[in-house]
Amino acid sequence: MTFLQLLLVFIALSVSAGVLGWRRANDPVFLQGRRPRSRAVYHGSYMALWCALPMLIVALGWLSVEPWFIRPAVLQVLGSVAGQPVEHAAFQYLEIRNIAAGILSDANASEVIRLAVERYRSLSQSASVVFSGLFLLAGILGFYRGYQKIAVDFPARERVEKFVRFFLLASSMVAILATLGIVLALVVEALRFFKHVPLLDFLLGLQWSPQVAIRADQVGSSGAFGAIPLFAGTLLIALIAMLVAVPIGLFSAIYLAEYARPSVRTIAKPMLEILAGIPTVVYGFFAALTVAPLIVRASATVGLQASSESALAAGLVMGVMIIPFISSLSDDVINSVPTSLRFGSLAMGATRSETIKKVILPAALPGIMGAILLAVSRAIGETMIVVMAAGLASNLTANPLESVTTVTAQIVTILVGDQEFDSPKTLAAFALGLTLFCVTLVLNFIALKIVRHYEERYD
Repeated sequence: MTFLQLLLVFIALSVSAGVLGWRRANDPVFLQGRRPRSRAVYHGSYMALWCALPMLIVALGWLSVEPWFIRPAVLQVLGSVAGQPVEHAAFQYLEIRNIAAGILSDANASEVIRLAVERYRSLSQSASVVFSGLFLLAGILGFYRGYQKIAVDFPARERVEKFVRFFLLASSMVAILATLGIVLALVVEALRFFKHVPLLDFLLGLQWSPQVAIRADQVGSSGAFGAIPLFAGTLLIALIAMLVAVPIGLFSAIYLAEYARPSVRTIAKPMLEILAGIPTVVYGFFAALTVAPLIVRASATVGLQASSESALAAGLVMGVMIIPFISSLSDDVINSVPTSLRFGSLAMGATRSETIKKVILPAALPGIMGAILLAVSRAIGETMIVVMAAGLASNLTANPLESVTTVTAQIVTILVGDQEFDSPKTLAAFALGLTLFCVTLVLNFIALKIVRHYEERYD
């Protein structure tokens, strides 16, 4: 059976089970004049769950188990026919799957590959028949088991709500486990990197040149892994971006929330938020082709020399990109301030500007700080604009007219193309990623402290 057919069977059986459970719970013959413990909708939901869950378990189990049977058998065909070890032919498995699926043509394939493709198709067809049978059997058995459970005094509502609570718990655990998995992967690979490069040399080194010599006589491979230039470039560009985004975003939020007429707000707010939907690569083109040459010409008129790729160009465009984050979030926070605070301030004789400055903004400060720190995290993690506008030169400088690079840009540069993951050059990307994760975590802690501090004051 195809995927679409299995999906239709899954929907049909689940819906049928739900409808049958609902009708049985409403049947006067079944009730025999008694009042059921749970409403009919819960009995129907319980039967639908009993039918759907076994089929889902079978499907997930099969997806995890099937490759362990098909892949070794196909690779064994390659190894036995070609006279080579199975592990040497493992890279051809993807090609075999693509040919069997019709993605690639077998016109130029060898006889060995064609034989393996036929073996793959045969095993896949047999596996599909077995899986379809198990899938249907699981659905039918679940259908029957759920139907047996239906009774007048059966606590269907409690069982359904228990499943909903478990599902919500599992959903929340997915995010936690994903975070732990990411952190664990970064830590393991970063520890491998720090076996080659000392931690202090990485954190305090002033030169970044992750070119490691493959041969003893190779030229131009310094292998310097001092990350200070990357951190300095990241902070410089983020600082320029925030100097642009924070005032413009905050002032636009104040205007839209406190001064703008409804007709103006209806047009201006969506137009401002369009900036958040523009792809970052478009911002990168704009920075490289428009802003950077403009900065070069403007610097030349005042006697300064600016690089064609500069931190100022990247920071200015990144600041424009971040404006919607601060503006939209700050606008929502300002609008959430109770109207009684505004009226109370105005009733005491304060002007509108004084009310905004001394009442509304202090009350909305936790949300505004959260928006600003979110924007800082966005600026630190931006890659495309930096690569296209600021360059990849690891210069340790505070001059915004010079070319710099950032942590994220170097991660992309290191991991582009085929890499050997035993090399310090490649492992350096994981050390940079772990450092960036720690910086973001610290920013989140700071935001949490600020929010808690001012919430106690203005609640």
